[in-house]
Amino acid sequence: MDGKSKDVLKDKIKELKKIIPEVFSEGKIDVTKLKATLGEEVNTENERYVLNWAGKSEAFRILQQPTTATLAPAPKESVDFNNTENIFIEGENLEVLKVLQKSYYGKIKMIYIDPPYNTGNDSFIYPDKFSESKEDYLKRIGEKDEEGYLLKEGLFRKNSKENGQFHSVWLSMMYPRLFLARNLLRDDGVIFISIDDNEVHNLRMVMNEIFGEENFVANVVWQKRYSASNDTKGFAALHDHIIVYQKTDSFQRNLLPRTEKQDKLYKNDDKDGKGLWRSDNLLVKSYSENYVFPIINPKTKKEYYPPKGSCWRASKDTIEEWVKENRIFFGIDGKGAPQLKRYLNEVQQGIVPNTWWSFDEVGHNDEANKELKDLFESKAPFDTPKPTRVIMRMLEIATKNNDNDYILDFFSGSSTVAHAVLQKNVLDGGNRKFICAQLPEKCDEESEAFKTGYKTIADIGKDRIQRTIKKLKQEIKENKDLFSKDKIGVDLGFKVFKLKESNFKVWRNDVIEGKDDLGKQLDMFQDPVKPGAEMNSMMWELLVKSGYELTTKVEEREISKCPVYIIADGELVICLSKLTETAVKEILKLKPKKVICLDSIFEKNDKLKTNTALQMKDAGMEFKTI
Repeated sequence: MDGKSKDVLKDKIKELKKIIPEVFSEGKIDVTKLKATLGEEVNTENERYVLNWAGKSEAFRILQQPTTATLAPAPKESVDFNNTENIFIEGENLEVLKVLQKSYYGKIKMIYIDPPYNTGNDSFIYPDKFSESKEDYLKRIGEKDEEGYLLKEGLFRKNSKENGQFHSVWLSMMYPRLFLARNLLRDDGVIFISIDDNEVHNLRMVMNEIFGEENFVANVVWQKRYSASNDTKGFAALHDHIIVYQKTDSFQRNLLPRTEKQDKLYKNDDKDGKGLWRSDNLLVKSYSENYVFPIINPKTKKEYYPPKGSCWRASKDTIEEWVKENRIFFGIDGKGAPQLKRYLNEVQQGIVPNTWWSFDEVGHNDEANKELKDLFESKAPFDTPKPTRVIMRMLEIATKNNDNDYILDFFSGSSTVAHAVLQKNVLDGGNRKFICAQLPEKCDEESEAFKTGYKTIADIGKDRIQRTIKKLKQEIKENKDLFSKDKIGVDLGFKVFKLKESNFKVWRNDVIEGKDDLGKQLDMFQDPVKPGAEMNSMMWELLVKSGYELTTKVEEREISKCPVYIIADGELVICLSKLTETAVKEILKLKPKKVICLDSIFEKNDKLKTNTALQMKDAGMEFKTI
């Protein structure tokens, strides 16, 4: 337990013999890219096919820096905190992604993000100097206002097109986040990214580098508007892109549900038990002389040949068998040219997804705004929401209702993904689980959200989830006959966590210049717990940094009058305030895999600490003190 998040650099070195897509260029390992991935200075003057930009090497460095941050629970802002498996995290998403590495590495089935489009009006986090420490950066730009909210003019810088490194700034912001996001995906996972024409070309190249060009799945074009504005200069933009990449070729897309319109074509029924059918052409364009022969109408004995230059779609023996089975249709009066009967129960039970998503199929911007207005019973408090239908289309393609799939969105905004997951689960009885992360970005004082009373975008997202849960519960209550028991029992709750500094003191080599500084550090670490740290918050930090998920079962219990936390049905035990010899014996009976204690609870009792360590070692348990 070093108190730090997963070391990405160390893991990459261990996995070097496996395929690392980000160091491949046109099928070969690019040694310069490999050096850059490992944090070395590189010379990029040699001409070759590669995406490069000002600040790329710094972007590598920042993604490799482990974080000591933690996630603190906020039960009062949650719904059904102790039972739900849905997660909302309030905090800067790069730090959040680093914190999640140990707990969710390789566990996420689907990621959807709607990042800043880089239009010249976007404001997003971007340190001017990646090389400086986070503390220095926050001190230099000012971190919070008097009420404790992040400053818009501080952390959020407008990336104006007048900036000479307009694209580089955006790429440096996106690269480390996408890199860490890939780590979280399962091997059969997939990521969807909304983007417009400003950065779609750069995004494709970045994704090719991080995920591998061979893992590109699709560039979906979503019709976000149904009409053009007459005062638009040049061309009116009616679409956005949704870039889709799989982590590996283990990803298998699902078929989309068949529509009522498609099934209506199957309207004929011979009442022979074979079901509904429609007529289909027996001809094919690919010519074969062996497939040119007469089909005889059994009623009229008339012979039918395929038109010159074409042929039947099957062999003579097969078609004669079809005639016997009444699978050939000779018209309503039985005297027409032969056609094939296509039975509904024999067609593929779904539709292959395509790359054109029209607004009538998945919604548009106006629909998204209307959803928010209806939910909030006022003007929409968010400027650029996505309709839930477009997210549900992604869920249909990438997830299944009974697989406990995690869906991650680390640019959560107004929490459309959370809304869509909850709604989709209610519709099909699913058990998908969302993890949403959103920075507490301060709302503009001129915005509708601020006027309504929302101080941050994270506040909007949390309230939307709460309102969605309330609405879905009401719909279920009013329409019980429409919902089966499995649908009524879906998870309609969410846990809120907030990104915080560690509850434990962090050793700082960068502040030690002499013996006096070293002495101060040593004195400070006599008690590793920061002043004011709460017991419950420390427990959650140790849980997450031990690699447990945020939905892990936690039980508070007293063992021989010593408060302990029982994690994952006894797999981990955490003791933070008191421990006695009797309690140790009782903990040993639980047979946990690991026990974590604060070193301070053994103060002036080295014998107890030594005996505890020996007994747990003999029992095959891992014992750690902090």
